[in-house]
Amino acid sequence: MDSHPSARHDLARARAALDAGEMTDAAGLLAGALPHAPTLPETHELLSRLAARAGGALDLFPLEPHASVGRVVARAHLLAAAGRPEDGLPLLAAASSQIPATDWAGVPWVQEPALGARIEPGLLARTVMRLCTTVGDPAPADTVAALRPYLTVVRHAVAAHGEHAMLLGAGSALARRLGENRLAVDWAARGARSQPSKLGEIWLGYAYRSAGRMPEALAALRRAVAYDPDDLSVYADVAATLADLGRLDEALRWTELALERDPAFDCVVHTAHRLRYRADGDVAHLVALADFIRDHPDDAHEHTDLEECCRNTAWLGGMPAGAPPAAGRAPVNAEPSADALRRLQRVATTAWAHPPAAYDRALGLVLVEPWELLALLAHPSVAGAAESTGLEVWACLGLLHHGTEETWLDSSRRRLLLSLLDGDVDRVTQAALFALIAYAWVDPEARADVAAVVAGRLTETATGPAARAVAELALAAPELDRPTRELAHATLRVPAVPRQRGRGRSLLRWRRD
Repeated sequence: MDSHPSARHDLARARAALDAGEMTDAAGLLAGALPHAPTLPETHELLSRLAARAGGALDLFPLEPHASVGRVVARAHLLAAAGRPEDGLPLLAAASSQIPATDWAGVPWVQEPALGARIEPGLLARTVMRLCTTVGDPAPADTVAALRPYLTVVRHAVAAHGEHAMLLGAGSALARRLGENRLAVDWAARGARSQPSKLGEIWLGYAYRSAGRMPEALAALRRAVAYDPDDLSVYADVAATLADLGRLDEALRWTELALERDPAFDCVVHTAHRLRYRADGDVAHLVALADFIRDHPDDAHEHTDLEECCRNTAWLGGMPAGAPPAAGRAPVNAEPSADALRRLQRVATTAWAHPPAAYDRALGLVLVEPWELLALLAHPSVAGAAESTGLEVWACLGLLHHGTEETWLDSSRRRLLLSLLDGDVDRVTQAALFALIAYAWVDPEARADVAAVVAGRLTETATGPAARAVAELALAAPELDRPTRELAHATLRVPAVPRQRGRGRSLLRWRRD
């Protein structure tokens, strides 16, 4: 089966245009084919023919603002064909930065040892560093094979240029992203010896971390601090490494030292809250981090500390298993539309990055009227759905996006969610309680009210079969008082009691006004 039908169709048209002397049309069609099959021999054969017919063809692929990735890559290959592969490689790397899983560089001229010897090592180092900033550490598994050709270029360049510190450091950064940890350590160590510097020690520290050599990583990062005691981002790295070594108290002292210098330095703030949460498990640290993220939307770096802390934790990162089914309900005297059900099913998931992310994900349900969201809770497709669908959670989260101009305490969204807490604990009451908690994460003015509601619900259920379910929710709530938090912890330490099917409760008859 042809795996490149779109590319072959464009290539056939490009060949016809080339035969007719329509160079501009042929160039456009070739640029369209490249993203679908960047290593297909027929593509490069036609590029060669176009170059021969059009004086190199570079003018047909100018580097204009917002040029398509196909045009950029075509120009890279034409530059290589014209004897300028060192000018073409940065263009391929730019394409890989944009779409890293595509094999842009898997072509013979990139693999040639001559390229590594010819390209200026500082240029290659800068090209590799720009690439590294876009692919993650480690690189996603589906991008590793497509990025390996750049590591080959670095190998050839290192062989040709010896102990160029920037090239060795950048190469180390790429190697560790691609899982080549031994090579990453070797190159970073050589670079740090060749030209001792803060950046060299940071590269070495990161390489050691990726290789699991934490004591050596810590030593390198401490040396980086000695080079520049004012670079607070390295303090965060030292703290994280100490924490991984089990030296949490020392780690926290490093974050405190940095925060004394700059209380709003983003890398340190994220690390400090993560480590504080790791130390005592109090969700207040994560709420404070969420507040910081909301108040500092233009941070220089992307951080995942909040998501990592919430992952695989009940309600912080998704629904826990074992929620009881919805209790029997009186029918709702309104039928939700098929479109409302589709919108709910489209947004529903059982996992989320953190409560504010769940709140944001439900924004699309502002297009579903509140009466429909309530009717959906009793709809057979929702009430009878498997526990793992989480539809009730999203219907309740959707209610939060209606009437947002109302103050919280007097709002209809608060009143509707509180009404769903009546009766026995089931999937709907848990969903409504989580929606209240998620809102408390995003609106500090609602926290005291929601904490009082959660505390009351936990007290009501403390001796019943649903106590554990409510306790899990309570531990996700902001500003819960200490006695209630201790009660929730104590409840979760008690062995689970088999739940009894409670009596049914009625869903208020919401109608369309």
